[in-house]
Amino acid sequence: MFVVKVAEGTVEVKNKLGLHLRAASTLAQTAARFASTVTITRAKESVNARSVTGLMMLGAGTGTKLKVKVEGPDADEAFKAVQAVFEDKFGED
Repeated sequence: MFVVKVAEGTVEVKNKLGLHLRAASTLAQTAARFASTVTITRAKESVNARSVTGLMMLGAGTGTKLKVKVEGPDADEAFKAVQAVFEDKFGED
């Protein structure tokens, strides 16, 4: 029987400029390292975390809380990596 792993939680945008181009690129590159699908949701809008354009369309500024849902074989590792990118303020500040 095939079981899909799921990891989900909430992250907060903590860097000064929000989810702008460089931050979105960093997040997309992180998500692309994993086989799992990473979805970021703000309000009713959900985007694939591998899409820089989609991430920027969320308009997530400083203090915005986003839901992260990861589905796939390496869901736990991918979630931890995405969470770390947010905690590290995308390597900024």
